[in-house]
Amino acid sequence: MKTKRLYRSVKNKVICGVCGGIGEYFQVDPVIIRLIWVLLMLFQPWRNLFHSFMGFSLVGGSLVLYIIAAVIIPREPGDEGRM
Repeated sequence: MKTKRLYRSVKNKVICGVCGGIGEYFQVDPVIIRLIWVLLMLFQPWRNLFHSFMGFSLVGGSLVLYIIAAVIIPREPGDEGRM
């Protein structure tokens, strides 16, 4: 049995392929994942509460999480020649 792994996408890549990889993992359109990411980043009612406790905005925090995900999630195997 082949196990399903999460990879950054090479085909559905806009910035680093994180949302494309998540979309491929859950078998949904990556555009939906991108829209959910942006909506959660911009329209959360507790955004100001998060800022007052954590010291940085949720938008900045979401960008940091995206960068961390881009570093942690490995690239799809078989694309060693592509950068």
